[in-house]
Amino acid sequence: MKPFLLLLAGSLVSFASFGQSQGQLNQEADAAYRKADQELNRVYQQIFKEYRTQPVFLQSLKAAQQRWVQFRDAEMKARFPATNSLVEYGSFFPVCYSNGMEELTKARTKQLRLWLTGIPEGDMCNGSVKVAGRR
Repeated sequence: MKPFLLLLAGSLVSFASFGQSQGQLNQEADAAYRKADQELNRVYQQIFKEYRTQPVFLQSLKAAQQRWVQFRDAEMKARFPATNSLVEYGSFFPVCYSNGMEELTKARTKQLRLWLTGIPEGDMCNGSVKVAGRR
């Protein structure tokens, strides 16, 4: 019986040491979103460098990005429409909100990255997207 109690006590101590406070979870989720946002901004700026000779495209991209930010914010408002989110959705709301922002931001980054990686030659609908392997 003693070995079982010692094993149980050891398990509880190790389990407790891995626990995180709600504040820590909130900070980690926010940091993950901010990292995704930094990557989005890096890709966006890189597009402006690579397509600097195409001002009409860049003007359109800028307008599209502004509208995407509006979409992102509206999407998050639709997911969490309550006026007082912490009361309505609970203490885990900041994590959920940050996770949603990270998800949408990563999806947009993937969309934008297409202008950097290009599409295969022969795609007749490439529009402003460069052909892969060409500058």
